[in-house]
Amino acid sequence: MTDYEKAVALWQRKKITTDAELAEVLNSHSIAFAYHSGKIENEKITYNDTREVFEHDGVVSYTGDLRTLFEIRNAKDANELLLSAFSERRILNERLLREFQYRLTQNTYDTRRWQLGERPGEYKKHDFVTGKNEIGAPPEDVHEEVSELLAELEDIPEEQALTAAAYFHAKLENIHPFADGNGRTGRLAMNYLLILNNHPPIIIHEEDRKDYYTALEAWDERQELESLIVFLKNQTSKTWKKQIQREDRSVRHHK
Repeated sequence: MTDYEKAVALWQRKKITTDAELAEVLNSHSIAFAYHSGKIENEKITYNDTREVFEHDGVVSYTGDLRTLFEIRNAKDANELLLSAFSERRILNERLLREFQYRLTQNTYDTRRWQLGERPGEYKKHDFVTGKNEIGAPPEDVHEEVSELLAELEDIPEEQALTAAAYFHAKLENIHPFADGNGRTGRLAMNYLLILNNHPPIIIHEEDRKDYYTALEAWDERQELESLIVFLKNQTSKTWKKQIQREDRSVRHHK
């Protein structure tokens, strides 16, 4: 059994049904996820500041810029939305996707975006693109493309959860539906999709961002998804490594 398969089996044995159970299992995971997901986009984010905000709702003697602090606080708000959405078994639709993006980007849009009429929680009104291939759907096509993508993800077989999540993340980043926060929104919504389908959520580690971008570019350039699937399996193993090792030790001890 691979470490990836062990991580999935470990998660599924927990049989999580309530938001309280999910919050307990994700206790330290949520902090690490918020740190790494934020750090991919903003080098100023630190683990200690993220932990302080999640555990104490503030940071003592903070000397960084306000936008960074807002981004960390927003990550906590977005995590709370994920928990409540799971409790209600909300489907991942356009409304929830926009709510995730709003929670992650409120009070962080820069002056230029604001003057252009861009707002958190709304699809982009101008032609924002990203990456070396400058990918991104035209603003007038965003609603239709996102709607079609989410419709494709209804009734996913549990064993196809990771493939579906990889497809969702690659396609959403390719559409680039928002003026800002697309990566953070995509990573959080992908994890929500995984949790809904009884699969462990994934931390995409900031130190692995080069491989992450390469895997996303494989989709942009060739519609090749396997690179991202392999990357996400490796990140799943890395995310749950300590729990896997703890369980392996326990099995050996009882032999």
